Amino acid sequence: MQTFFVQIKCELGRTYEVAEALADQERHSEIYSTAGDYDLIVKYHVDDGVDLGQFVGRHVHSVEGVRDTYTLITFKAF
Repeated sequence: MQTFFVQIKCELGRTYEVAEALADQERHSEIYSTAGDYDLIVKYHVDDGVDLGQFVGRHVHSVEGVRDTYTLITFKAF
C-alpha cells in the first residue's frame, strides 16, 4: 500500500466546491482545508504499483476548480 498527500491550490472562491467533488469520488482517506500556499491537503492510499502521476492527473487535476497541485510521496509511518 502506498500513501501520499496532494496539496491543492483552488481557483478563488472554489475551495469547498473542489473539496466536495473530491469527497464524492470516495478515493481519499482524509481531506483538510489549510492555510498558506495551498487550500486543501488530501491523503490517499493506493495499491503498490499504481502510477501516482496518472492517479493524480485522472482524479485530482480533472476536478473543475483545481488550479495547481503539489504531491508529497511518503515512505514510512512512525
